[in-house]
Amino acid sequence: MHVVIPVAGLGTRLRPHTWSKPKPLVTVAGKPILGHVLDRLLSLPLERVVFVTGYLGEQIEDYVRSHYRFEALFVEQPEPLGQSHALLQAKGLIDGPTLVVFPDLIFDADLESLVTCTWDGVVFVKEVDDPRRFGVVIVEDGRIVRLVEKPQTLVSHLAVVGVYYFRDFADLIDAIEQQIAEDRRRGNEYYLAEAIQILIDRGRTIVAQPVSVWEDCGTVEALLQTNRFLLERQSQEHPTFPNSVVIPPVVIDPSATIERAVVGPYVSIGASAVVSRAIVTDSIIDEGATIDGVMLHRSIVGRRARVAGDFLRVNVGDSSEIAFARQDEG
Repeated sequence: MHVVIPVAGLGTRLRPHTWSKPKPLVTVAGKPILGHVLDRLLSLPLERVVFVTGYLGEQIEDYVRSHYRFEALFVEQPEPLGQSHALLQAKGLIDGPTLVVFPDLIFDADLESLVTCTWDGVVFVKEVDDPRRFGVVIVEDGRIVRLVEKPQTLVSHLAVVGVYYFRDFADLIDAIEQQIAEDRRRGNEYYLAEAIQILIDRGRTIVAQPVSVWEDCGTVEALLQTNRFLLERQSQEHPTFPNSVVIPPVVIDPSATIERAVVGPYVSIGASAVVSRAIVTDSIIDEGATIDGVMLHRSIVGRRARVAGDFLRVNVGDSSEIAFARQDEG
């Protein structure tokens, strides 16, 4: 099994965190998004994994080479021309059965059955109530007959999650080359859905298969939700700290320092981070960050960032009223 992982996106919806690192290396539940994805793939008989990189791609290569031992190749997408164009960069590097994974999600599915799959392709999907934000597939007689990007009228509840299997990667590349030759794109991007539609129109058998887990990591709110989801599924063991309270589920790196603080629930704290005189809930604190004298909720603090303040002291007389309003409340 070969794997292609496009990691060239700018991750604009996760800024400012993606100014200094690519989106797949943003941390959730104690490790980069990409780490969760690759760990799921280790159960497959991996022959070669191709990473299509772009902005800050050297960080992707450094992370993969220092944490994994499978054969990995890295190729750059020179222009941000979309999904199909990204996959085209892997032409000639792999062939045969190939899994394509866009790593801005946490997913689980029956990938192991792909080893004996006889279909020409598989598009992994999740049934959703409102499909207007996603690409969807239309299935007839057990086969996908059409893919629709962000439909404004209800044509299907089966949303495409960003994981695909192709029995012959060279066949997909040929379809992508036809797509580009015919300039079949939306805006300035060539979407993979168009290349798959070409395969379907050629008579290839492409089917939809469900994922059991699909958690998005594309926005701050989605990342925090995914952090909660993953922490609930992990072991409840955590280190203890004197003069502090830890409320699970949490993940705290052993090198982190917690002093006179309340941490949790739903908190991830990275290596060498320091949390002192603080209350932190439902948040992600990345490696080397310092949190001192503040209360944080539903927050993300990047690598080596510092958030500091102080608790208030008041002396309030009878029949008084003090309201500490949020900034957006005026």
